[in-house]
Amino acid sequence: MSTAAYPATALGGHHDRPGFWRAPFSPQTFREFGYALTGLPMAVLGFCLVIPLFSAGIGLVVTALGLPVLALLLAVARGLGAAERLRIRSLFGEELPAPRELAVRREGVWGRITARLADPAGWKAVLHQVVMFPWAILSFTLSLTFFALGWSLALFPLYQWAFRHYTSWDGYRVADWTGSDGVHHVYEITSVPQITGVCLLGLVILFLTPQLIRALTAVNRLAARALLSAEN
Repeated sequence: MSTAAYPATALGGHHDRPGFWRAPFSPQTFREFGYALTGLPMAVLGFCLVIPLFSAGIGLVVTALGLPVLALLLAVARGLGAAERLRIRSLFGEELPAPRELAVRREGVWGRITARLADPAGWKAVLHQVVMFPWAILSFTLSLTFFALGWSLALFPLYQWAFRHYTSWDGYRVADWTGSDGVHHVYEITSVPQITGVCLLGLVILFLTPQLIRALTAVNRLAARALLSAEN
């Protein structure tokens, strides 16, 4: 299936990206945010499969058991790569051509095992699972933190009254400490200028967050093209 089968607006090109002022409310931004969030469990699953199989295969390579384990590793990595291409196609409408099918030139079990071990696409898929694991953690953390922070601060005027109504605070308590002189200091956000400042800060973060998420997910898509696709 080619990219022409998808609407142009789904391909994520520069010409169809939402403008800066529409980005926080754009479906594309929420798709990219969903991609960043779901990337972490997928990366954890892949890492937990790839690393034990690789370690076991290398540890047993001096015996006949090591090669089948490594062959299984490459088959699993290819499957994980296919799942990643499916995520990209489902969320971004971008079709990444799958690598060539495994070419088996010798009959029998060992023929398939040796063909699997000589599969460059399988090894690249293994590399993808390893190198993108820390990136998935970073993407998940930054995306969720800035997304939640931006919306919570931007909407602060709508719920700031709850602190005075349901707690002993006069407003949101930013700091509460007792100095070395025994004086108790409390800083709470209560005045209109303070509440407005919090809201403006939230709006700044809110409008910058889509750009951050887009940059993070662009690295994932670049890595998928380089390591999981027939394009390279």
